[in-house]
Amino acid sequence: MAINIAVDAMGGDHGLPVTVPASLDALKLYSDIHITLVGRESEIREELAKYQYDSSRITVQHAEQVVEMDDLPSKALRNKRQSSMRIALNLVKDEQAQACVSAGNTGALMAVAKFVLKTIPGIDRPAICTSMPTMKGHVHVLDLGANVGCDGEALMQFALMGSVLTRAVDDNPAPRVGLLNIGEEEIKGHQRIKDAHALLTQTSINYIGYIEGDDIYKGDVDVVACDGFDGNVALKSSEGVAKMIAFYLKQSFSKNLLTKLVALIAYPVLKSFKDKVDPRRYNGASLLGLRKIVIKSHGGADQFSFLNAISEARLEVAKNVPDLISAEVSQLLQELKPLKSADDAAQVEQVKTAKSV
Repeated sequence: MAINIAVDAMGGDHGLPVTVPASLDALKLYSDIHITLVGRESEIREELAKYQYDSSRITVQHAEQVVEMDDLPSKALRNKRQSSMRIALNLVKDEQAQACVSAGNTGALMAVAKFVLKTIPGIDRPAICTSMPTMKGHVHVLDLGANVGCDGEALMQFALMGSVLTRAVDDNPAPRVGLLNIGEEEIKGHQRIKDAHALLTQTSINYIGYIEGDDIYKGDVDVVACDGFDGNVALKSSEGVAKMIAFYLKQSFSKNLLTKLVALIAYPVLKSFKDKVDPRRYNGASLLGLRKIVIKSHGGADQFSFLNAISEARLEVAKNVPDLISAEVSQLLQELKPLKSADDAAQVEQVKTAKSV
């Protein structure tokens, strides 16, 4: 049975000139998928007419409205029920598709997806998770901006979901999970981070403790759990550093004829470096915690980058990630239930003691 992926064809900074050819590339690369392009039908078919493709593996679903990149999430939710984003998510809800991929407005996608698809029982907030390059491969980091001001329990849930995703897509039986902090000492950090640390030490997750920002890239951890504010800053900072390095390398190699000759000789090394740190290869962030699969592509994604987002959707469908998370959450709640009961009893006793005094 083919994996049907609903693509929000109108979303992102570039829209159809990126989403349509990337979808056709995905059909060439994977024989087991079907693509449903959602958007203004006449415009989609006009774009499709530029290419040769197997029409039996492409469906066009009309959607009159488009969620703009500057639309408020509330506007997308209330006033754009016929948008390409909303209809693509509805296809997943109705099980006509197994995953949705969109490069549209992040806030709107999170709000609409949460409303349409709901969260897995036991998960309070969905989190944005993506992989980032390290010295030894890659690491999954979450949350990357969906949730700001998370409490300890939410951070613990992010760690759990990241661990399950990494086990599934990387075939890693025991992912090392770290909690992002300003130091490795237990006395450092916000109280919510300390609360998450206390919870994680009581679970069966392969939790290795606090890590600092530079540890993200060393390759000694497989999952990094953090607040959405911290994660987004870390992600954007790393992208900025990569661009700066590329800028200075290009500037240095372009100084004169000799440096240009050196650049020509070093080209294979430079290309290998570029391929390893190229953010386009890591495009496709998972909205973990939803009952179905939703992949957020970077808004400025090009054709190659958007193809990687579709690839991520296909992989998570094949690995059945939401069901794995649901089963793990259920088990974790059972593990933590006695601990919470003990904490509640201790708090009641403290109140009784205070009143008697």
